[in-house]
Amino acid sequence: MDFHAVGQVAVAMITQVGLRILGAIILWVVGRMVISVIVRLVSRSLTMRHVDATITRYLGNILGVILNIGLALAILSLFGVETTTFAALLAAAGVAIGVAWGGLLSSFAAGAFLIVLQPFRVGQFITAGGVTGTVKEIGLFVTAIDTLDNVRTLVPNSKIFADSIQNFSTNPYRRVELVAQLDHGVDHREATYRLKERLAKIRNVLPEPEPDVEILTFTLAGPVLAVRPYCNNAHYWQVYFDTNRAIREAFGEAGFPAPEQHFAVRSGA
Repeated sequence: MDFHAVGQVAVAMITQVGLRILGAIILWVVGRMVISVIVRLVSRSLTMRHVDATITRYLGNILGVILNIGLALAILSLFGVETTTFAALLAAAGVAIGVAWGGLLSSFAAGAFLIVLQPFRVGQFITAGGVTGTVKEIGLFVTAIDTLDNVRTLVPNSKIFADSIQNFSTNPYRRVELVAQLDHGVDHREATYRLKERLAKIRNVLPEPEPDVEILTFTLAGPVLAVRPYCNNAHYWQVYFDTNRAIREAFGEAGFPAPEQHFAVRSGA
């Protein structure tokens, strides 16, 4: 056996494979940079045309996926893999994956419907799929929502589309719902007057519709007032806490007694 010839062939093969690997690495790095630039330019162009941010991000995600698949095919062709054969294998694998991961495909379809129907957009405050918070991104398969305690939560699009959606940002205002417990000895008309006077002074409470202060129900301690000011969604929690403070201060300044439960005990004859 001619070991010299074998060594030359081995060196040639290693060199050839090494050059292909190096070329693949360079192609991957450069390709990823080019894809990033293309996606960024397309997103910027859509933004300049005042296309909705939700649609812009969704189209950017789809474009990135398509370009990355093309880059992977280019790298495989560099190693001599027939892309037509790979495409057929990819299609067959897609069918198998579609059967196994039907939920993933349903999330993809639901994401497309969310973009088209637009029950909510990026930046709006919603409750969807059992999660309440601000929409940060509508992706291909999941929607990113930042909850009230600032936790990024990813909710499958299929779960959102199949469930009820509450969009708190659509209407110009919403109602804050609180209650105020009165003692039996307190005149509810005076309490109502004092609360309405205080509510009118709270920052960001809307004058129209006028805040509601009415008797809601009765307990053993006395009547319970429904206290319902209106405000823009962006000011909801500020108005909520300020209203609670106004109830406490208004009743304290009026000298209303603390509510106590009253029982009548009668002895048998």
